[in-house]
Amino acid sequence: MNRFEELYYEAKADKWFQRFAVFCRIALAASFIPAGYIKIVGERFAAGLPSNNPLGHYFDALHLTGYYYTFIGIVQIITAILLLIPRTSLLGALMYFPIIVNICVLTYATRFDGTRGNTMMLLASLFLLIWNYDRLKHLLPFKQPKADPPVLKKPLGMRLRIIFFGGSFAILIFIIIGTFYLFEIVPGNSEDECSNQCASSKNPAACQVFCDCIYKQGQPLDSCLATFNKAKDIRKSDGK
Repeated sequence: MNRFEELYYEAKADKWFQRFAVFCRIALAASFIPAGYIKIVGERFAAGLPSNNPLGHYFDALHLTGYYYTFIGIVQIITAILLLIPRTSLLGALMYFPIIVNICVLTYATRFDGTRGNTMMLLASLFLLIWNYDRLKHLLPFKQPKADPPVLKKPLGMRLRIIFFGGSFAILIFIIIGTFYLFEIVPGNSEDECSNQCASSKNPAACQVFCDCIYKQGQPLDSCLATFNKAKDIRKSDGK
């Protein structure tokens, strides 16, 4: 075995990692069950998000797609159930990953405030795929060595837990702080949230123009960002 597989099998035998894998499965399933149920009963997802919000535009359109909307909800519920059953958890993880990647890209594209949570869910989903490496590796286009009983030459013991969970905590902090500074301006989840950020903005007037463009005029995000940048340029020109 190479060093990666040695560490992998050491982690697989560790109760802390086993419990963390179970936690990820339950947490990811819990995130899909209510989201899927809302779609199956025909209610608009994130009903509190205004229609003029960039992501609100998407949810309104998705809600009007008829049985496709219901289909998405059914798939989410099935995925959640598969994740909760140990024997089918790998299939659930395989189904969950492309769905959460799509959701994560969508929230970043629309500058939604929930990008932090979705990013964490994406990482948890990726962890579950790595956790099942011993089953997935046979699908990889690489020559597989003969399967011998794992022999750990240099076990890390407690250090492996510290490295993994300490590194995971550092990644979470990076996500929280990094996403906070990722965008100069965001639409927020409401007009009030959008306007509140203008008080600490370097360009409060341009910021308010952006918020009015989103919530009062109902324009697409790209158009409002262009309006925001134009308003900034005008202010800079006036300042000179």
